[in-house]
Amino acid sequence: MSFAAPPASAAWSHEGARSGFEVAYFEPADEGYHLRGCTTAVEHDVPWIVGYDITVDRAWKTRRTVVTARWATGARTTVLEADGEGHWWVDGAEAGDLDGCLDVDLESSAMTNTLPVHRLALPPGRRASAPAAYVRADDLAVERLEQVYEHLVDNDRRHRYDYSARAFEFACTLVYDESGLVLSYPGIAARTA
Repeated sequence: MSFAAPPASAAWSHEGARSGFEVAYFEPADEGYHLRGCTTAVEHDVPWIVGYDITVDRAWKTRRTVVTARWATGARTTVLEADGEGHWWVDGAEAGDLDGCLDVDLESSAMTNTLPVHRLALPPGRRASAPAAYVRADDLAVERLEQVYEHLVDNDRRHRYDYSARAFEFACTLVYDESGLVLSYPGIAARTA
């Protein structure tokens, strides 16, 4: 299973869980891709902004992530670094609870659900665990998030995956385009550009 190269940019309208908008830019690099974006949103009557700069290697394993958030009460930046073998450092400190994670997942972003799908390259009918370094939008706290993706039968050029995150008692069917970018994330976001 392989995907087409991502477009130069993409955008999502957030829905359900929050009201907001996300824009991401995809820049090929010698070592893989630089993924830069920003989400502005209102959630539980609290507005926030989260910007990100993610570097993935050629296998789509997350290698470095810089996340900056701004709220009415201030701003914060968190830096995650990974060796591509499942070892992580958060703001320079080793994060053993993230051992085995190969992806970053930003609560603020629909785009980051692209990372495990590219990395796993599951053929239809296959299922895999994809634990991630999960970064919360409200305080940039980092924790381990157990996730499962199952590639369903595709519909034309649309790729469908059953997704679940037990910690949130959440499950849905994600729809991706030929570039492996989320088109539909029920209750969370829909692609607009």
